[in-house]
Amino acid sequence: MTLRLTLNIIFFIVMLAATASQVRVAIAGTSNSATHRQQHTTIRIAVLDMGRTATGERVTERLSKLLPASGAALALLDRGMSGAAARGVGYAGSLNMTLVDARSLGAAVGCDFYLTGDAQTIRRSSSARPIYFESYASVFIVSARTGQLVLWERPSAEADTADKAESSLLAVLDSGAVARYAAALLDTAAREERERFGASDADEPVSVIDLSTDESVNTHGDLREPAPYRRLRPEYTDAASRAEAEATVDALVEIGADGEVGRVSIVRWAGFGLDEEVVSTIRRMHFRPAARDGEPVAVRVLLRYNFRRPPKN
Repeated sequence: MTLRLTLNIIFFIVMLAATASQVRVAIAGTSNSATHRQQHTTIRIAVLDMGRTATGERVTERLSKLLPASGAALALLDRGMSGAAARGVGYAGSLNMTLVDARSLGAAVGCDFYLTGDAQTIRRSSSARPIYFESYASVFIVSARTGQLVLWERPSAEADTADKAESSLLAVLDSGAVARYAAALLDTAAREERERFGASDADEPVSVIDLSTDESVNTHGDLREPAPYRRLRPEYTDAASRAEAEATVDALVEIGADGEVGRVSIVRWAGFGLDEEVVSTIRRMHFRPAARDGEPVAVRVLLRYNFRRPPKN
């Protein structure tokens, strides 16, 4: 009886020690997970040059000063090193980039997001008013992880002198524009983190034949490609007109076996509302479906739209 009691006590002590060990491991795992999340709460941002003009330099300086102050999670990378890295991969200030090029630039700079764009002060003339000056800043925020254009804006200000116009533009940035940029950065970073750890293949199409490259088209030479019943042309937006933007927008489009448009993804963006105009136009289109051996099939194609400034009246 005594021996049995002793063995039970020893067994209880062993089990208690094992449970305590498991608890310590669980706590350590939770701590490590929390530490991992904590390490990713800081969002590394790079502000690249907003052009080589005096206005561009001042706007770059103002953005670099205000953005880190807009949120504790935003950390500005050294501007000199960011600029050198961007130039090292051949970046010359383009505002019309593919996702691949945008990701490559972000990887070279070593950031989570970067701001780029163009800022100038221009002398304007009009038959309806005396000569005046316009200061503007085309601000583009890009995700280094996805290469997607997160946000674009073109704040501007007008005045009878160049100095007044530029001062008014900087005041616009101070009064709320930068706060919007910071909010967009924080929201996008949180969404990308959710998508990163919550990705699922459930939404992936079951069977879509890729015809988005010349190589894939050649591979599927026995397949009749889809054709729109009516070709629609995206409008050149007012924002693009004011910016005198010329750009190319590429969209990956999934066309079902019924000829209807499914998923549309912009893979080369331009901003100024042109990307949204392309998506809206594509979704209004209907296609004769692709077919193989007389049977309709679902495919993915690349649609390209070139935007040029219309001639002045």
